Amino acid sequence: MALQEAAEAYIVNLFENTNLLAIHARRVTIMPKDMLLALRIRVCGYLIR
Repeated sequence: MALQEAAEAYIVNLFENTNLLAIHARRVTIMPKDMLLALRIRVCGYLIR
């Protein structure tokens, strides 16, 4: 059960960040480029630490 909850939290957070990027671009629909950028930002955050 813990693995499922962790996976769901990861996906939900990814979609929340993707949605914020779409809103920042003045769009209401998420696009693949939004998700790719969200993933890149997340990876860079891990590398900086």
